[in-house]
Amino acid sequence: QVPLVVSGGGLVQPGGSLSLSCAVSGRTYSTSAMAWFRQSLGKERECVAAIRWRGGNTIYADSVKGRFTVAGDKGKNTLTLQMNSLKPEDTAVYYCAASTGSPIVSSLRSAATYDNWGQGTQVTVSS
Repeated sequence: QVPLVVSGGGLVQPGGSLSLSCAVSGRTYSTSAMAWFRQSLGKERECVAAIRWRGGNTIYADSVKGRFTVAGDKGKNTLTLQMNSLKPEDTAVYYCAASTGSPIVSSLRSAATYDNWGQGTQVTVSS
């Protein structure tokens, strides 16, 4: 198990910004991809953004394209999510995930691709 530590989140007004960070804790692990997922009440967990280190491929959910930016550092095993122009529908618990396998790009949106998960952090967008 790769321990993932998440920070960030909180309450923000619509149109505001928040940043989430995720880092691998402890000794150096080799991850192949990292991602941010979110889950709101009554909905399935969805992939918000992901990055595969080999090739630097990034993917985004259609609902966040142009508003969210994922970035990471493979050497440091860190991942950030900059969220701008937040909307009430972005309200959810956000999770960081990491894969130690060999995912293909088309599998990055699937939760099953990731074998390690951090604790969730609440993001609430409300006036």
